[in-house]
Amino acid sequence: MASIRHRSSAVNTKKKNVGLVENVGMSHICNLRTREVKTVWRLPRCVAIITMSGSPAVVMRLVASAHTVAEKAGAIVRKVLHSGELGIVEKTGANDLQTLADRLAQQSICASLSRIFPKITIIGEEELPAEEIKEDLIEGGHSEEILQKTCPAEYSGLKEEELVVWVDPLDGTKEYTEASRCHHHQTEAQIPNKGSDTSRPHSTALWLLDNVTVLIGIAYEGRAIAGVINQPFYNYQLGAGASLGRTMWGMLGLGAFGFQLQEVPGDRRIVTTTRSHSNKLVTDCVNAMEPHEVIKVGGAGNKIIQLVEGKASAYVFASPGCKKWDTCAPEAILHAVGGKLTDMHGNAYCYNANVKHMNSAGVLATLRNHEYYVSRVPQSVLQALKSD
Repeated sequence: MASIRHRSSAVNTKKKNVGLVENVGMSHICNLRTREVKTVWRLPRCVAIITMSGSPAVVMRLVASAHTVAEKAGAIVRKVLHSGELGIVEKTGANDLQTLADRLAQQSICASLSRIFPKITIIGEEELPAEEIKEDLIEGGHSEEILQKTCPAEYSGLKEEELVVWVDPLDGTKEYTEASRCHHHQTEAQIPNKGSDTSRPHSTALWLLDNVTVLIGIAYEGRAIAGVINQPFYNYQLGAGASLGRTMWGMLGLGAFGFQLQEVPGDRRIVTTTRSHSNKLVTDCVNAMEPHEVIKVGGAGNKIIQLVEGKASAYVFASPGCKKWDTCAPEAILHAVGGKLTDMHGNAYCYNANVKHMNSAGVLATLRNHEYYVSRVPQSVLQALKSD
């Protein structure tokens, strides 16, 4: 899967809290030594960038903006689904899709954050052509509630250029496309509850809307320190007129917000794993955990939500399918509530700007008892998936 690094460039004026930027759209830069292609976001000439007043730390302002930007992206994802015009293209195969929602949401997230924070590095999943960014995709707001939080002391002095933002504009694209086909076989008023019995041939696929998330992760010195997850279709079961979507966020040293933290009751082991990227290695590893129940769903963000809301004990994926943009935001939220995400060897992933994007040694995430699950990983899996 190809990806593009997005860096924004802006020219600051001497006026306090105002910057002017020169061009609109994107241009490509190729590093002749590494052959890495970067996309540089440039914003409209003479557009003023008004930063938030007061003295919140840079990272708190970034999280506050990412929260609102994620909600904007979630609204884009909903709008595209309701239009029925998904604009689907295959990237590497039928299980690796890109839709118009992926493209528009990434443009919105990257351009919006670049406008406010011109020195941050943004790495997005989708490889997009250079083109003009429409003004209606830009979100300049922020969450006042987040700005009221006290920044952990160790992050209070961070600078924009020290932060790396990992973006998955639509995690669970395959499930999104399947749910879209279902959606257009019935009206919103007929949307059933998850798992309900219905004579309509496509209706049971609507529960896949739960799998879809927008992920914005923030890293410092290779560590995921903050993350935002938007679930665009949360409450879809309520049907027509329901207020859809929710946004959760978390930061190390501060906690996590936007959901009710719960744990799987008792000593039950419930494993969540992939529904569309399984193989013998994945299955063998899941079975080695001796689970009482296995849940197969889509989306890395969705699986971490299952952990923090008490629907699963462990997320087990013994395959190199996940990328850094899949795990940065979820890892930060999970770690903020005492959980852990590692590779199958129990080693942490690094989120520096120059690391390879693939999580080559799989993903193992838990809310509690991480050591137990690491100890159960079969030797065959450890030999097949070498730690970075």
